[in-house]
Amino acid sequence: MAENRRLDAFSLAALLVSAHYGLGFILGTAEKSLTLGVAGSLYAVCLGLGTLALLVLAKFYWTKIEQVWTLLGNRYGRAVKIGVGLMSWASLIGIEAVQMISGAFILKVLGVPVLSSMIILAILFTLVSLLPVEKAGFLFRGLLILNFLALLYGLWVLDGFSEYLHEPFKFAGSLKQISPPDLAGVSLSTILLVLIDMKYQQFLVQAKNVRSLYQGCLLAAVVLLLLAFLPSSVVVAAQNAEILPAGIDGKETLPFILLWIGGGSHKPLGIVLILSLLVPALGVGSSILRVQTKTILDFNFLPASNLNRLLITATNVLLSLAIALKGGEIVNLIVSFYAAYVSAVFVPFIVYLLSEIGGYQFNKASVRLSLFMGGLSSISALTLMLINPKVAIFGNIQLNIMGIGILFGLLGLLLGQVIEKYTPTTTIKDKV
Repeated sequence: MAENRRLDAFSLAALLVSAHYGLGFILGTAEKSLTLGVAGSLYAVCLGLGTLALLVLAKFYWTKIEQVWTLLGNRYGRAVKIGVGLMSWASLIGIEAVQMISGAFILKVLGVPVLSSMIILAILFTLVSLLPVEKAGFLFRGLLILNFLALLYGLWVLDGFSEYLHEPFKFAGSLKQISPPDLAGVSLSTILLVLIDMKYQQFLVQAKNVRSLYQGCLLAAVVLLLLAFLPSSVVVAAQNAEILPAGIDGKETLPFILLWIGGGSHKPLGIVLILSLLVPALGVGSSILRVQTKTILDFNFLPASNLNRLLITATNVLLSLAIALKGGEIVNLIVSFYAAYVSAVFVPFIVYLLSEIGGYQFNKASVRLSLFMGGLSSISALTLMLINPKVAIFGNIQLNIMGIGILFGLLGLLLGQVIEKYTPTTTIKDKV
């Protein structure tokens, strides 16, 4: 692995930022900001804070090298490795659905119906995911950089730079618009996800030394916090300039603003700015499908044939399409799937960390039972919340999922210990 450790602080920071700065970050923040103003940046700010908190575990990941499911699997058995992998796979369904929703509302500003767009995008995601285009990621990141420049240009056109400079100072006070359960649900789910998600860990282990590791995380956190207020500033500036039509859906707010900045769909600049959002949606959506398919095939549930690859991909995209058609706010959808993954993996991961620092040693069966009960209950809670969002015991969907998942995870852990302690074992002695 040493030969792969080549990232300096700036390169690591760039990769960490690119892992976060996507359509969920941009369109989700803009959607929330239409009604909440600067408070709509909460999710994006929490990604920055989570990256800052990642400093606590950065050296641990850098030293261990292996991904979370491998670390837990090596300690507690293959069943735990598969369980963590399946929860990671399940969380990607929601992220895939967000790409469909985002792409559909980007096309909506061009007059394409949302339902038709989602179906077309689902087909395109599937086709592109089956092609060997993994190395095209630089194109998608480049277009997001173009989008970033377009947002800056939009601030200039809309006289919004003063708004951007003042938003960080108004942010804390603006959070009173958000109920305490919603504030806690979004914050905890997002920050904890950053700490234990394998997507970011893969970059940390490539830092060339510990100094670059810490500097890269710190720089990425600062950049994300600066980016967090960019979409909301553009939306607020557009509201102040009164360019937004009455009754506009929050998801199409930013595409509409970019199209307005570019002079409309009949102008080359307008088309380029819309493509700067739409093409990354296609790239990220197909990439997620590719990762999901690889995850399932890596566990050898099915032979790695072309037919099975197609069937797995089709199943994944249909599940994501079903979620996308259900609809909902972008940030709430993302964070709900974050909460399901976190609530299932959190207890086994904490148990692993305790064993690493010489704390209490839980038996393997307890950890397996914890993951099973936590994962099953969190997925059940997520499914129920998607069907009926009004069922919220703790006042917030994400708190419901995390509360139920972690509670059952702890229950499984303790139940496993009790079973291990009080179940009689038969000792067979060799006859001599």
